Amino acid sequence: MTTTPECLACGSRDLGLWARAHDIEYYSCADEFSYFKCKTCGALSIAPVPEDRLSQIYPASYYSFSGHTKTLAERVKQALDRRLFRKLFSMIDPDHGKASFSALDIGGGSGWLLGEAKAVEPRLQKTVVVDIDDKAEAAAIAAGHGYFRGRIEDFSTRDTFDLILMLNLIEHVKDPVGMLKKAGDLLTPGGRILIKTPNHDALDARLFRNRSWGGYHCPRHWVLFDPESFRQAAQKAGIEIESLNLTQGAPFWTWSALNMLKNLGLVEISAARPACRHPLAPFLMLGFAAFDFLRMPFMKTSQMFIVLKHK
Repeated sequence: MTTTPECLACGSRDLGLWARAHDIEYYSCADEFSYFKCKTCGALSIAPVPEDRLSQIYPASYYSFSGHTKTLAERVKQALDRRLFRKLFSMIDPDHGKASFSALDIGGGSGWLLGEAKAVEPRLQKTVVVDIDDKAEAAAIAAGHGYFRGRIEDFSTRDTFDLILMLNLIEHVKDPVGMLKKAGDLLTPGGRILIKTPNHDALDARLFRNRSWGGYHCPRHWVLFDPESFRQAAQKAGIEIESLNLTQGAPFWTWSALNMLKNLGLVEISAARPACRHPLAPFLMLGFAAFDFLRMPFMKTSQMFIVLKHK
C-alpha cells in the first residue's frame, strides 16, 4: 500500500494519486514510482523520493554526462540559446553600462552553456558551475569556469551573479522552494534567473499520463509544476516572475513514443541502449518539436521557460 507523501512544492498532505511510472529511458532500476498531485498547489511529487539512489538512477550513460554533439538539432538549439542570452543580458543591462557580468550555472556540467553565453557577451568574465558530476569538473575548469562539486544547497560564496541558469534542474530536487530562495540570495540587484522545467498540464502529459509519460523522466524528476503551481512556489520563495512562457516539449513526446513502440515490440530500449541513443530519437525529436511549434499559439505545450528577478 502506497503511503500518501508530502507535496515537495508546498508541504501539503492533501494529495491524490496521479499516476504510476517506471524508468522508460535508461532502465536504471525496475521499481515502480508513484506521482501524487497536490490538491493545494497543483504540483506533482514523486513517492518514494529516491534521494539515496542517485548513483543508480543517474547511470554513466545519462545524457548530460555524455557531452554535446553538433547534430542539426544541436546547432538549431545553439542558435536559439544564443538569441536567448542576448535578450537576457539586454534585460539585465538595458543601457549597456556595466563593465562586466558574472554568471552561475546550477547543474551546468562542463559549463558548455556558459560558453554559449560568453560567445554572445564579451563582458561575461566570471562564470561558475555548480554540479554533482565529478567527471565534468576538469572540462569546466579547462574551459575557464569556476567549479563547485556538490549541491547548490552546500555552495557557499560571498559573490553574487548577474545571471543564474537553472535549466532542467528544479524538477530534480526535493526542496524546490529552498533552491529558489538560495538562487535569489545569490542574485545581484537587477540580475535574472532563467529556469526551464516541465509543464504537466499539456497534451502529451495527458495522453501518456498512465504510460510513464516522458516528462516524468522517472525516477529523476521529483517535482513537476504547471504555470500556476510554479507561480505559488516563486511567491513562497520571495522571487518575482518577470515572464513565463511555454515552449516545445519534443523530448517528452519522443521518450513516450519510443516507449509505446517498445511495448509494441517494434524497437529495443534497454540499459545498454537507452532511449537517448536510439537512432529514431533525433528524427522523432525534430518532428515533435515542429508539431509543438505549430500548435504553440493555441495549445499548452509541456515545457516552461521562466525568467525571475528580485521583488
